[in-house]
Amino acid sequence: MLDIKRQYVMSEDNTPVGVIIDISTFERIESIIEDYGLSHYIEEADDEEPLGRAEAREYYKKMKESV
Repeated sequence: MLDIKRQYVMSEDNTPVGVIIDISTFERIESIIEDYGLSHYIEEADDEEPLGRAEAREYYKKMKESV
């Protein structure tokens, strides 16, 4: 398990309203979330048929236009 050293940000009435973590912990959490999302995307894509060359070009073209 990831050891997360954190500092709590408290409101004037002593209610926790936020958390401060160091940048290396944040980057590690971000990497874990990205890896998790990518693994699910790969699992979903495994069930799909591969695109042919023309289909892949058309799909890529649409992706570029939408950005």
